[in-house]
Amino acid sequence: MKGVGVSKRVAMQYPHAGISSQSEGELARSSGAEPSLEWLLSPVGKKSFFADYWEKKPLVVQRRQQNYFSSLLSLDEVDRVLTTLDRRYPDVTLKNATGRVSGDDYTLDDDSLDVARVYQLFGEGSTITLAYLDTVIPALASLCRSLEREFSSPFQANVYLTPPRAQGAKHHYDTHDVLVLQVAGTKQWIIYGTPVELPLRGQDFDASIHAQGTPTLEFKLEPGDMAYIPRGVVHDARSTDEVSLHITVGILSYTWTDLLLELLADVCVHDPAFRKALPPGFARNEFDRAPARETLGKLLKKASAQSSLDVTLDRFVDEFVSACPPLLRGQMAQMAKLDCLRLDSVVGVRTGVLSLVRASAESVAIECFGRTIIFPFHAGEAVRFALSKSEFVVRDLPGDLDVAGKLALVRRLIQEGLMVARKV
Repeated sequence: MKGVGVSKRVAMQYPHAGISSQSEGELARSSGAEPSLEWLLSPVGKKSFFADYWEKKPLVVQRRQQNYFSSLLSLDEVDRVLTTLDRRYPDVTLKNATGRVSGDDYTLDDDSLDVARVYQLFGEGSTITLAYLDTVIPALASLCRSLEREFSSPFQANVYLTPPRAQGAKHHYDTHDVLVLQVAGTKQWIIYGTPVELPLRGQDFDASIHAQGTPTLEFKLEPGDMAYIPRGVVHDARSTDEVSLHITVGILSYTWTDLLLELLADVCVHDPAFRKALPPGFARNEFDRAPARETLGKLLKKASAQSSLDVTLDRFVDEFVSACPPLLRGQMAQMAKLDCLRLDSVVGVRTGVLSLVRASAESVAIECFGRTIIFPFHAGEAVRFALSKSEFVVRDLPGDLDVAGKLALVRRLIQEGLMVARKV
């Protein structure tokens, strides 16, 4: 037996429009379960979502459950953010589809908000947009972190507060997929065409270039309803007779384009053939392009043969995991429990943790929060078990660890913010 030493280094396509998932939603909240993709999509399953809707077409889920998203946000919470937190332009902006609103109309010289003026403009028909609220509201941070685990992509949550009978933005498409969660009030949405299918970042909507298209779907979101709109799908929305509050959760996906560009960059760095100059005189009218086509063909074949999916994909994995900051609410109380831990203590992985476990011949390393935590190789089985279980008893840690080793491992993982003690 060994101890462990540690060293750090549409109406939902109509058939389901009237189906209620009340029992599931209430159960999730009453049990203290964190919001999840299943919770957002219910009663549509994840398998159906990814097979039938993801990057293909809009999905609308209408629940008739006004309090479904009340655990995430409220009108009072938005008022608190605007009036007591130092949110500044452009993290807070005002928009009005029928008239121009400038940041100078509601900000002071240091870009701080003139809150009274913000609310005056709101009363005159402007929508208040609060960007990146997942960085200041714990419930939205937990939601984004849960979804990031599902998609392996960064998420962000923006919030839109629209006065009655108003429209913040003209018709447009987004360059990232969105989940729209209606919290309060109602909003009427119209879906149009798709002038650019799955646009890249930088391929922004331009009304002078991209056709709006004809309406293909109209729906009203009421409190508790959800819509998914793929990037590139033109849409607009207008509030009805009451103030509307909704959360737009943006999915900032990594694309095959990102991967291919990174693959090609790697090949170019290591092979001088890709770094040679274009043929002299290629801009002349009499230039013969046939040899250039032949050279390009050879280079593409070399790129395919020399590139490594695993190496490049690992780079994306590392970037994604390291960019996710820890959600360590309650860590002070967790630290206070360390000396009370016993073999019969109940512990578990912290909700929302994103980490990677990698093993070498001599050690096992946890990559998380931009840090690397190293354990001896013989602790690997216990480490993987601990980071995969939401709840377990310390003595049940598998592998070749003695009593002191199990307790040391759990204490270290709690100290690093990866686990929590649920019952000591």
